[in-house]
Order: sequence, then structure tokens, then C-alpha cells
Amino acid sequence: MTRKKLLIIDGMALLFRGFYATSFTGNFMLNSKGIPRNGLFGFMNYFTDAIHTFEPTHILCCWDMGSKTFRNELFTEYKSNRQAPPEQLIPQFDLCKDVVTAFQIPNIGIVGYEADDCIGSIAKRYHNEFEITIVSGDKDLLQIVGTNIQVAIMKKGTGNYEVYTSENFFEKLQLRPEQIIDMKALMGDTADNYPGVKGVGEKTALKLLQQFDSVANLLKERDSLTKTMHKKITEYEDDLHISKKLATILTNMEIELDLSMAEWKNDHTSILSFLKDELEFSNTDRWLKKLKNDIQQQ
Repeated sequence: MTRKKLLIIDGMALLFRGFYATSFTGNFMLNSKGIPRNGLFGFMNYFTDAIHTFEPTHILCCWDMGSKTFRNELFTEYKSNRQAPPEQLIPQFDLCKDVVTAFQIPNIGIVGYEADDCIGSIAKRYHNEFEITIVSGDKDLLQIVGTNIQVAIMKKGTGNYEVYTSENFFEKLQLRPEQIIDMKALMGDTADNYPGVKGVGEKTALKLLQQFDSVANLLKERDSLTKTMHKKITEYEDDLHISKKLATILTNMEIELDLSMAEWKNDHTSILSFLKDELEFSNTDRWLKKLKNDIQQQ
């Protein structure tokens, strides 16, 4: 019996990537109603390629549900350096979810939490029933890699992925998946705007984890550190603790989910109508060919 395969899409990652891949030229692909579609166009390229590449039996798409989450309560400056999304991208958020719905694929998102938390919780909950592939551009999700869970990080261009599995993870990064959390705790994250230990970069953090295995062990054995490093760890210990909490993706959320609704049907009558009539895309055949669709184009 063929094992079931669940593909979890990081919707925001694909949409943002699709938008910025074309918007730098000023091409927002407005339709006759003046609605920008460039992000949707890119999303469809990446989305259909992921389905073609990983051949899932089931698919979900996870989304952030606003800029504020429980992490902002832990650390008020979390992601405060992020600019508001471009005005041309804003209407494409809901339209992209409509695209996913037209594919008869569930959109998952919970207010107060990030898409990563939904992805992590679903992956850990169902990894014994499915072979799970997570598609994203966010390397934070590497901490989720484990038995029957692989993370495919999108690289430049369509169809290029760096796939991390439990078998190749250490060879690629010289760390275990759970050590990614401690790595980010030590380094901090300028993109998400949390501090880590000032003066500790990637090379130093990696060296410390290879020596002490974890932040917990590092703190227990800090007296064996050099005087300079001991001072840094002690001075920024509070930042280290909060950064670890911020870096940790939740994997125990209770999410109402019927995975029978996520079964990939490969029946695109509704998506064809939506893409052509509502969004006015004329080149749908390029996407449907990837999906081995047998519907005759009009």
C-alpha cells in the first residue's frame, strides 16, 4: 500500500516570494478591474511546482493571521522592524486564500499564532500517519525536521529546493534539528528583531553548540568558558532565554482539522473558473500541465 503524503505549504512565504520576484520591475499584472495579480501569479508557479515535485496525496496551506502574535506579548519589539506590506500586495492576501479554496484545499491559520506554529503542530501530530513535506523559504522551520518530516527550502527560481531530512540534516548543518532553536537563541535574529547574545554570530554559536550541545548545558558549564565569553553569556542571559522562547515553533497546538478534506482531488473545474473569470489569467495551461490535469482547456 502506498504511504500517504501530506504537503504543507507556507502560504505567506510563497505569496511574498511571488510578489517580490516581479514587483521590482513595477509589474503588478493589473487585470481589467485594476486588481494586482503578480503575487498570485508567482504563488501559482511555486504552488503547482511543489505539487508536481512532491506528488502529495493530501495538501494544506498555512497562513499568518495578522502581525501580532503571542510572541509580541513575550517581547514587544518582536518583528517591530517590519514595514507594512506594499499596497499592491494587500488585496492579494485574501485572493490567494480564495485560490487555495478553489483548489478544494484547506487554508489553516489561527489568530495570535504564526503559520509556523500551525505547520509545526500539524506536522508533529500527523507524522506517524503521513510522509510530510513542508515547503517554505523560512529556515526557522528546519527545527521541525524529524521522522517522516522533511522541509524543502525554496531556492532561487522555480523548482529549486534544498530538502532537509532526518537522514541528511547533520551532514548539511552539523547540528540536529532541535539545536536550530538554541542556535537562533544565541545568535538572535535581525529579521525577527530579537537580540540573542550580543557579539555571538553564526560561527561562534555553532562552535558553542558543538562543544556544549545545548544552551542549557552551556549555562550549567559556563565556568569553563573563556573570560570574555563567560561575561557575554552572563550579561545577556535574559536575552538568551527570551530569544529561545521566541525562536521555538509550537508543536502542540490543538487545531481542528479533518485531513480527509485535504485529500488532493486533482479536479480543477472550480479553479479554472476562478483563475480565468475572476482573476483574468489567460495562461492557466502552464499550471495545469504541471498537475497532469486531464481537463480540456477551452
